[in-house]
This record gives sequence, structure tokens and C-alpha cells, in this order.
Amino acid sequence: MSLDSLDIKPEYRSLIHHIADEFLIPALNEAIVYDRAVGFFSSSILSSIAAGIDGLARNNGKIRLIASPFLSDEDIEAMKKGYENRNDIIKRSLLDDLLEPRNYFEQENLNLLANLISDGFLDIKIAFMENNMNRGMYHEKLGLIEDKDGNTIAFSGSMNESETALSVNYEAIDVFCSWNNSSDERRIATKRNAFDAIWNNCEPNIITLEFPDIKEEIINRYKRSKVDYFNIPKFSANDLKKTGIGAAVPQGFVFHDYQIEAINKWEANGYRGIFDMATGTGKTYTGLGAITRLSEKLQGHLAVIIVCPYQHLVEQWVEDIEKFNMNPIIGYSASSQKDWKNRLEKAIRNQKLKVKDSEFFCFICTNATYSSDYVQDQLNKIKGDCLFVVDEAHNFGATNLSELMNEKFQYRLALSATLERHHDEEGTQKLYDYFGDKCIEYTLERAIEEGKLTRYKYYPVMVELSDDEQKKYYSLTKEIIKQLKVDKNGKVSLTEKGKRLCLMRARLVAAAKNKIAELRNQISPYIDDNHILVYCGAASIRDYSSDIYEVSDDDLRQIDIVTDLLGNQLDMKVSQYTSKEDINERQVLKKEFAVGDKLQVLIAIKCLDEGVNIPSIRTAFILASTTNPKEYIQRRGRVLRLYEGKDFANIYDFITLPQGLGNVVASTEQELKMGKSLVKNELARAFEFARLADNYVEANMKLDEIRDIYNIHDEDYDYMEEFESYVKF
Repeated sequence: MSLDSLDIKPEYRSLIHHIADEFLIPALNEAIVYDRAVGFFSSSILSSIAAGIDGLARNNGKIRLIASPFLSDEDIEAMKKGYENRNDIIKRSLLDDLLEPRNYFEQENLNLLANLISDGFLDIKIAFMENNMNRGMYHEKLGLIEDKDGNTIAFSGSMNESETALSVNYEAIDVFCSWNNSSDERRIATKRNAFDAIWNNCEPNIITLEFPDIKEEIINRYKRSKVDYFNIPKFSANDLKKTGIGAAVPQGFVFHDYQIEAINKWEANGYRGIFDMATGTGKTYTGLGAITRLSEKLQGHLAVIIVCPYQHLVEQWVEDIEKFNMNPIIGYSASSQKDWKNRLEKAIRNQKLKVKDSEFFCFICTNATYSSDYVQDQLNKIKGDCLFVVDEAHNFGATNLSELMNEKFQYRLALSATLERHHDEEGTQKLYDYFGDKCIEYTLERAIEEGKLTRYKYYPVMVELSDDEQKKYYSLTKEIIKQLKVDKNGKVSLTEKGKRLCLMRARLVAAAKNKIAELRNQISPYIDDNHILVYCGAASIRDYSSDIYEVSDDDLRQIDIVTDLLGNQLDMKVSQYTSKEDINERQVLKKEFAVGDKLQVLIAIKCLDEGVNIPSIRTAFILASTTNPKEYIQRRGRVLRLYEGKDFANIYDFITLPQGLGNVVASTEQELKMGKSLVKNELARAFEFARLADNYVEANMKLDEIRDIYNIHDEDYDYMEEFESYVKF
């Protein structure tokens, strides 16, 4: 027999298919070559595919494995033993070992790993990202299986090389066979070239070393960085003791190199600048380090004003501020400090009068409180040195807030994961003009590569509008086209009525009915899991047989329908996480969610867009998103925070299409144009999510199918507002 005689499917996915039994073992039994490149390897895989290894050994075959340094101590020792024994001992009969009962392999994975290496059947190489040998991560997941006749199978997808990946996880792979067609042949050739380039250390940006040449110190450093490289520091009471006037770094706290570099550059720029840092990379601590640096420079003679967009962010900041030897004045309507106004007035007065031990104070408030006449009046009374710190600073590019960026604040710091304002170059420029240059730009991609954020798998979920929703979408779009204005310079804009119609259409897309049924399908494998986030739109599911301007009080919010589905119909333990819950309720929810026994799922809307820190989220279902990169990048960052035992995250992103892909050919030319604008914006987000995912090959194949059917090209992803393309109608 040979590989081309097997019944090989083009894809294997979900728990229904046991990939080992249905694909790997039959293929390996006919093979003489098994080349595998994975982001994670564990010797536990050996018991799952032992029958296939048996066949490969009988055929005198060879396994070549490329892995990242995510290796257990036991596997490292087994690999070392195998290479040490290869040239020092008389070959044992691997075949005799493999003929033992299956439970032998379940108990003796490490011995089998060592034997495979020592007997010459297995070679291992370790791949690092260039210039990041301690922390950079290699993500590839592809496999090649070849028989004696030259028939070749290539596969790629989300599956790592471990028993859990094969038998427990939801996994997916795409399979290509050389004997099927020329398209599969080309794909196999591409994957063969990719594997050989990495194996031979010829791939740009990747360093590949043979296992015996890898220093154990490097592997162990890499492994530690994966598990606990950026956990929030824990402080004891002794660490928090007062050290004098002004801010101070807690004892035992160590900044990372990139944080120190950012603070140094901010200091060199006259204590002005921007920290542009991906969610979860220590933006708050870097800001507190900057405050401390300036406080020490001025010997504690400093007023610090910190502004955050929401109350929950203020409270999160307060927890960290107190660790840095500061007792903040907390200003907003529901503040626990009911006398915060008196405290602020007294602090400003004492600093002005240079009252001993009162030269330093810290005031933190929300954007709304900062904008109030009372606070503006008080802050204008400050006479001494003042540092103005704004978190989520992109908000201050808006007209109402930008007018309150006071020139008397000589020291300035802006913090944001997404500084550039979407379609607002003027507002973005105001931020640069006031705060200065970026002192650091720490991207999401870099954060994942260096282990500051967790890796993730991305699953685009295609959902089409119902017939009624599709008709309403086209009807609204035609009305929007009538509201277009083009000025003498060719700039396109909308009337106020047109803007309202765009909002209605966006809510229609966000609350598409079919998302509920598809959510039921997608969440079913996780029904007994925990640490799940479902992100809903701030929209209602409606009967669209009514007039386009009419909104009924009977319309049900998407978040309420999802809550009913998961909580009542599927009997999962759920809770909503919205602006209706007060700060104390949210704290309780976060704690229960982290434990997981009383609360499996948080169902949220916009309150998770900025700043909320719930690192235990492992799986996210995003039912509604926007074309605004600021918003969907932040939502992704919410899911990628590091957490104990969280090796990777799953993101299910619901992609809304005007109609099923099979029906696109039947669309009129006008319908195709109107639908294409929606698809372009959905794909712009989807390709960005897929770009950094572990399973990017699998995700891109799904997205490419949509792009091909709608004839959308890469240059079309310009994040333009949908209505701008309608000028050509």
C-alpha cells in the first residue's frame, strides 16, 4: 500500500474527528518521512500515535521535528539522554519496544522519546526568533508525510504535537495530497520549501539550532518567560512602607528594560511624551515609574493630575498608585472619598503655601470630573510644578477635551494602546502637539513575540443576514446614499440624517439574528468550560418588517437574548458585565470569574473596550465589532493578558456577510457594490486578527474564500468609511 490508497479528507476538525486514528496513524504506517514543525511539542504525543510510529519504523523511516523551546524538564532530559546515547551504546531494537501493549507507551513516553533519538529515527531542532533567543517565539504548525513512491501529504492548522491537542482540544487541520491536483501539489511544494529552509537555518528572522547545541540555560530562561515573565508583582506590607515625600518605587519591584528605556526617553524629552503600549504590557506601571522619576528629580515638590475615561479605570489605578507611596485624592461622582473636593482644595492650598510635608499630592479623576467647571477652577489655582497624566489619551483628541489640555501643566504624559484617532487626523495631531513625541511604541505583535501577551487562535465565524435584514440593509444603504455631500475639494461627508441612518445600519449588522444560532453551535464544545467572554453589541434584535425609522420598545437587546440562551437554555453559569453593575458588583464578578466554579461566562458590551483588567479570559466570542481599529484592537488585548495556566486564548469573531457566499453570484450589480463595502470592513478586521494568530494559515484560507468571491484586493483595505465608496454609485 501507499499514501494515495488511503481515504484522506481535505480537513479534520472538532472533537468529532480523532485526528490520530483517522489521519496520522494510517498515514504514518505507509510513510518513510515525517517532517513536523510545531510551536509546542510534548512526549505525550508518542502514546497517541505509537501505532503509526511502529509502521514508520518498520519502513526504516525518519522523523524530523522543529519545535520552539517550550519543553518540559522531563522532555529536555529525555532528549539529552537520547543524543548522549546515540554514539555511545549498541543500538537496541526499537521495533521490539514498539510491539509492547499500548499502555506501555502511555507510561513510557520519555523512554520512547530517548530511544527514538538514540536509534536514529528522530532528530530534533529548536527554532528561535532572531534577536530574541530568550523570549521570541516560533509559531509554525505544519507537517509533511512522504511514502516510498514519492507521494506526499502536507497539513497545517491549529494542532500542536501533544496528546491533548489530538484527543482533548478542539483542533483543526487542512490536508493537501500531491496526487489530487496541481493546486495541492503547489501548496505542498511551498510547505516543503518552508520546512527545509527552517531545518537548514536558512529562513529569514528565524534561528534554528540542533538540540545538542542548545544551552539548557537558554531553554530554561525561555520556559520561565512563557509562564511568568510579566505577572503583576505581589507586595507585602513591608514593601509598601512610607519612604518620605513623593512617589517611590516599592521595594522588590523591578522594571523591564523597555519600560526603563521609555522613562529615560521621556526624561530626556523634558518630561513630556507618549507611551504607546499594547494592552497588557505594563502601561500603568511604566506611567507610575515616570511619575516616580520626576518626583525624585523635584524632591517631592510636585502635583500629579491623573485622568482616566471611566470610574472603573480610576479604581484600578488607585490600587497601583498606593503601592508607589502615594495617597491619591479620588475625584468622581460616586467616589468613596465623599470629601474629595475639600481634600483637593486643601492640597492645592498647602502646596501653594509650601506647608511642610505637603508639597506633593496626587489627584485622580474621570474625564467627566476633569471637565467640570469646579475641577478646572481648582486646577488653575496650582502654582507649583505639575505633571498631567492622561490614560487612554486618544479620548483627549476630541474637541471638548482637547480644549482642556492646560498649557500651565509643564510636565505631560499620555498613555494609550491606540493613540491614533480613527478618521480624525486633526484630533491625533492635537495630542502630538500637546504631549510631544512617542517615547515607546510597544506593539501587540512584539508583546506576543516577547511573551508579555499570550498566544491565540483565531476562528472567523461567517454569519449571513436574514432575508428581512438583508432587505433592510440595502434599503438603509440607498437612503444613506441620498444623504451624501461632496464639497468643492472632493471631500465626502454625510448629513446628520445620514449619520443616524449609518448608526441604524451598524446596529442591524451588530445584532443580526443568525448570530444567536451560530453562537449556540460554536459555544457547544465549551459548555462545561469556564473563563469565557461573550462580547455583544449595544443593539437590539428587531422585526425588520417595520418602517426603517421606527424602533419598538418590544425589541430585545442582543445581550439579553444571549444571556437567556447561555443561562437558561444551555444551563451555563453566566452574568452580564455592563455599565449597570456598580464598581463593587464588578469586583465580585471579576473574582468569581477568575475562580470559575460559580461563574463560567461574562456577557459584556462596551465597558470592556478600555482598560478593564480580567486576565483570566481564555475564550472570547465577539458577536459585534466595529471598523474602528482602536476598538477592536483593545477588545483583542482584553483576551490576551497573561494568566496562570493560560497557554493560549481562543477568539471566535463573528463576520457578518450580506448573504451566503453561494448566493453572491445572483446579486444585482448595485447589491454587490453595497454588500462589498460591508465585507471589506469586516475582512479588514479579520485579516488583522488572523495575522498574529497561531492558526493564521487556517484562518486566512477561510477569509481568502470571501475575498475571492467578492473580488476584493489587498489595496482595498484602507479603513474608509463605507459611505465614501458610495460616491461612485
